[in-house]
Amino acid sequence: MIICKVIGHVWATKKEPDLEGLKLMVVQEDEPKTDKTYVAADVVGAGIGERVIVVSGSTARKAFKNDDIPADMAIVGIIDSLEINRRAK
Repeated sequence: MIICKVIGHVWATKKEPDLEGLKLMVVQEDEPKTDKTYVAADVVGAGIGERVIVVSGSTARKAFKNDDIPADMAIVGIIDSLEINRRAK
């Protein structure tokens, strides 16, 4: 799982039929040292600007409850609060 921030929407008029009805979002890793961006299918109704939990690979397909969906990243949670102790060892 990775923490990301939703930074945009993806609209695709032509796509794999199994992707029909899925909301595709652009997410960026919420880490100051990286600017990696991904497209993730949203199964929880996230919006732009929200911090989210993203899973990838076979775990993402489990979120859809359909192994035939050709997606390997899914937004599976919206983060309400986050506390990080950077000094902890």
